[in-house]
Amino acid sequence: MNERLQRKDVVQRLARRMGTDEQTAAVWLDAVTETLYKALKEGRSVTLPGFGGFYVRPHRAAWAFKFNPGQKLRALFGWTSSYKGKL
Repeated sequence: MNERLQRKDVVQRLARRMGTDEQTAAVWLDAVTETLYKALKEGRSVTLPGFGGFYVRPHRAAWAFKFNPGQKLRALFGWTSSYKGKL
């Protein structure tokens, strides 16, 4: 599991999933990532049910970026989880 998906790979998969072209999928991906970036920059938390939550917290002289994985991710990686659905 050491293969890394590049942006173009994510765009291709998103286009297939959405049933659209790659240009439209790229616009959606950019919009989502920019929305997440702006929210975190404002110091707001972002929660994506089923995936997890992202948040930033003041930590001494800097900010700390945190990720709290959702139950489905916890189950996927064998971390403690009550998730029983399909992976």
